[in-house]
Amino acid sequence: MIRLWDKIRDWVLLLVLLFISVSILLSVNDPMVRGLRARALETTSSVESWFTWLGNYFRAAEENEALRDENHRLSSELARAREATAVNAELRLLLGLRASLDVDVVPATIISKDITNERNFMGIDVGSEDGIRENMAVVDARGILGKTVLVGKRFSKVMTYLNSDFSIPVKLSGSNSDGIIRWDGERFDRLIVDLVPISQEVEDGEMVVTSGYSGIFQPGYPIGEITNRVELPGKITWQIHVRPFAALDDATHVFVIRTIPDPERMNMDY
Repeated sequence: MIRLWDKIRDWVLLLVLLFISVSILLSVNDPMVRGLRARALETTSSVESWFTWLGNYFRAAEENEALRDENHRLSSELARAREATAVNAELRLLLGLRASLDVDVVPATIISKDITNERNFMGIDVGSEDGIRENMAVVDARGILGKTVLVGKRFSKVMTYLNSDFSIPVKLSGSNSDGIIRWDGERFDRLIVDLVPISQEVEDGEMVVTSGYSGIFQPGYPIGEITNRVELPGKITWQIHVRPFAALDDATHVFVIRTIPDPERMNMDY
């Protein structure tokens, strides 16, 4: 019993003293004691307020981190949803185009692009196993994109209209004038139509379509619209600027018109 008392007497004494101190603080109404009590409460309140602020800070940091992660997740989902919507819209247009065409077509996906140079090409995921041959037209729902120039078993290389070697006969829908469209290698959003006489009335906004004189492209397929025309000194023909309908930078799905050009006619074409 004595040993137990030796072990706990210090704690018992501490508790008794604390009890006496608290009793005095609560019972005595002396001004000095009241001042000490107020000071103790102020100090306790300040410490408690600081700990409360610190807890709120860490909770806010955790909530911000969670909100940041959720924002990243929602942004990724929104980007995927927008991409899916765009692809679905493009595929619906292609399905409508396929139903409206009276020629044999093969759907394809663009798998590579090199459209930053003077001679710009694309790669598509169809080839000779799909009935693809060289010099077949490549189009999408908006307009022409180019023609096949190299065909493998499962893949093909397409010369785009943004190629200095690309040129085809065209027709202006308003004036019914014939010309040749080409790319001058300067701007990626502009093609040039040559050989239209200045005597022909040409209006901005006229549609330029394939003429059908080429053995590659069927007649009447859209190419672009006229943005302006220039009368060059000493020339008797317009230089007509055309904005292509089918932009190459956002093209993803295409059709290859599976019509084999007549080699003899190709030799006679431009």
